[in-house]
Amino acid sequence: MTVRIGVIGAGALGFHHTRILRDVPGAQLVGFHDANAERATKVSGELGVKAFPTLDELLDLVQAVSVAVPTPAHHAVAAPALERGLHVLIEKPITATLEQADDLLAIARRTGAVLQIGHVERFNRAVRAALPYVDAPRFIESDRLAPFNARGSDVAVVLDLMIHDIDLVRTFVGGPVASINAVGVPVLTPFVDMANARIQFEAGAVANITASRVSRERMRKLRIFQKTGYLSLDLAAGTGEFYRLRSDVDFAALVRDAQGAQALESFVERVAIEAPEGEPLRLELEAFVNAVAGEAPIAVTGSDGREALAVALRIVHDIEQSLPRLAGTPVAARRA
Repeated sequence: MTVRIGVIGAGALGFHHTRILRDVPGAQLVGFHDANAERATKVSGELGVKAFPTLDELLDLVQAVSVAVPTPAHHAVAAPALERGLHVLIEKPITATLEQADDLLAIARRTGAVLQIGHVERFNRAVRAALPYVDAPRFIESDRLAPFNARGSDVAVVLDLMIHDIDLVRTFVGGPVASINAVGVPVLTPFVDMANARIQFEAGAVANITASRVSRERMRKLRIFQKTGYLSLDLAAGTGEFYRLRSDVDFAALVRDAQGAQALESFVERVAIEAPEGEPLRLELEAFVNAVAGEAPIAVTGSDGREALAVALRIVHDIEQSLPRLAGTPVAARRA
């Protein structure tokens, strides 16, 4: 089955959706639409892809769309497509509000359309390599630091960057969130630019997530501690290691007889973890096309996206309580 697909939005990210979809197996890229006519002309010339002047003209000719417009427009763009029964991939976060997310989920259920959310870190090589080794995590620590970039700076860093790690932590742990404690501060913008959240799950696992967009250097690292050992992932490099507790060690005796600090090798073995190479966005788009064709389950469901947004908004709310001057104006809604 060949899926006729289009892209809505040709900004920084939509450009790459369009670029990649030109040669994704099983997909026929019909074209794209961008409300900015000048931008549409530029992208069309660079990529050799047809730009449709109106959204309806594009929707009339496709079976599926990839939505890469600013978050406040996600619902307005995705809802009409889903109402037509078209399959939709929406970049993260799913929508600006939970009410909008619930509406999209209801439409997708009613029309039978595939709704996938673009949490692209699920397709990171390090994450794909780690998943087979993740076993009931007890503590997760995540750091995502980036230099300031005007793109995305008109919303709290929680919804801009941290939401990636919220989705990953939920994927690794599973189950409902029991409690959230968060702090954050504006630094360069009127919005929260640095944030830290402690998330406790009902299963007992705890995650400590830090995100900043005012760092001198980039960092995307995640560490998972569990009964079987410790996973260290470098998401920027796409690499990871698993330090597994050795099964031939009597830990009670090791503690009893210890005379001081113990060499790591005395109770841990290093396990190299690997996954096939692959551009995460390409893998995400391939997964969407396969789901539309009925050849694979939806990789990141609309419900997954809704739950990640719910946690992110709880974090934003918690932070706003400690910043009186921001209170009363939801950070999630303050995007130009």
